[in-house]
Amino acid sequence: MVIAEMNPDAKPRNLRVLRRYLRLTQQQFMERFLSGPSGAPMSIATYSNLERRGGKRLDAVITKVSRKLNLDPLVFSMDPVAFSEQVGQLVDESPEDTGHGGGDITELVNRLTVFFADKIVIGELRKGSRIPSDRELAQTMGVGRSAVREALKVLSVLGMIDIRPGQGTFISQKESNFFAVPLSWSLFLSKPQVEDILEVRNLIEIGAARLAARSTDESALSQLYARSYEVFNAYDAHDQKRFLEADVAFHTSVASCSGNQIIFSMIETIRNLLKRVSQTGMVTDEQMTEIYGEHKEIFGAIMSKDPDAAGKAMAKHLHNSQDRYNYQ
Repeated sequence: MVIAEMNPDAKPRNLRVLRRYLRLTQQQFMERFLSGPSGAPMSIATYSNLERRGGKRLDAVITKVSRKLNLDPLVFSMDPVAFSEQVGQLVDESPEDTGHGGGDITELVNRLTVFFADKIVIGELRKGSRIPSDRELAQTMGVGRSAVREALKVLSVLGMIDIRPGQGTFISQKESNFFAVPLSWSLFLSKPQVEDILEVRNLIEIGAARLAARSTDESALSQLYARSYEVFNAYDAHDQKRFLEADVAFHTSVASCSGNQIIFSMIETIRNLLKRVSQTGMVTDEQMTEIYGEHKEIFGAIMSKDPDAAGKAMAKHLHNSQDRYNYQ
């Protein structure tokens, strides 16, 4: 679904259409979407006036509603006719859907993964394809729509699908994830399994570093140089958030230099999983210095075309990283 021509004047009417679609009174709507610890932030008369004529507080209301429904606030500026026709697809919930009705989310994630992978194999889906609506998937899987939405959020975190608020849900541009992720998705449910993930990650990343040192792909190597420079810039600025982002980009760039798409997909997937179970995403200035130094060793060995040195440098970095991050 593509959001058509924007019309800010349509916001009040579209807000009213949404409320009626959800079958809520104005009081119920305010309690559900706008109430805080101290109760409703405005009177019913004020809210009713916003639905009829708009006002200064309209955008704030739309922002709160959009956040709770996982919507892009821009959808409220759609043509009212289009909004009315598409509200059921736009809104991430249904008036008749009150529960999961589908049992274990982990099982559903696995079932959806296999379902999408099968569709890709037979050619019904490909990268960038829009997937069926949550209503259709719920019917196919025999579960509630809310259970499907929760499972789709997991697949989105894992990089397998792309949820675009107001447009739909699509197969990732890296659809090979559907063949790499099933082997690792369920591994982060307990500490022994996390340790298994770390062991697999170490083997793959060390191998990737060795392969990267043999790379002749100038474009991939240039990207690795750029990522290494980003690490330096973030380190030099003492910007922890940017440093951690640059650290992840550096590792995925090493994987890209390996020239093996499956290795790249698995490293990207495993790093996403570990990010979800790490108890801390912060590093100290001392740790930043350590990580920066270790990255320099890895980068230097790869650029020197020394696979053994690259593998050893990556092994040292990964060993030290396990001490720096606290995994559940």
